[in-house]
Amino acid sequence: MIIETLKSIFVCYTDHVSENSPDPDIRAVALLLKQRPLSRFSRSIHVRMVDCGSSNDVELEEGLMMSPRVDAERFGIHFVASPRHADVLLATGPVAQNMRNALVRTYEAMAEPRAVVAAGDGACTGWPFKGSYALADNGSGRVEDVVPVAVKIPGNPPSPYQLLAGILKVGMILDQKRREMRKI
Repeated sequence: MIIETLKSIFVCYTDHVSENSPDPDIRAVALLLKQRPLSRFSRSIHVRMVDCGSSNDVELEEGLMMSPRVDAERFGIHFVASPRHADVLLATGPVAQNMRNALVRTYEAMAEPRAVVAAGDGACTGWPFKGSYALADNGSGRVEDVVPVAVKIPGNPPSPYQLLAGILKVGMILDQKRREMRKI
């Protein structure tokens, strides 16, 4: 009895999301969960969010990602207050001049392996303020011009399921980086 319980916890696929949902974003999350490694240590993703100058639309969707309907914590996604505890940096909005240093320092405070997710059109392209004097790196405002980005989640704003899928993708990238680090 105990052995079967432990196997179901640590070995078997335990994340249940409908693969037959009419919503393509939910189907994408279900597919990513099936591809996810079954290691007991690679299933937890700790996220530090940095608002680089957004209009707060992506942050509202992040709040919905933690709501009972989506419940990202059941998939091991946790938001943390300190970058020293984070695996993933979730950057939103175009990078403002005044937030560039904070974004870089947050990224540098994270332990290896680490990854960055650019969420929303502002973080991915600098839109709608691209070319403005107030944006970092000669007005581009893109997060990838300041720190290396592993996954981009376009949308204005992206849905909670799109955010969840992006974080799960970066979790798989981090798992691969951890395996490579173990080989060295």
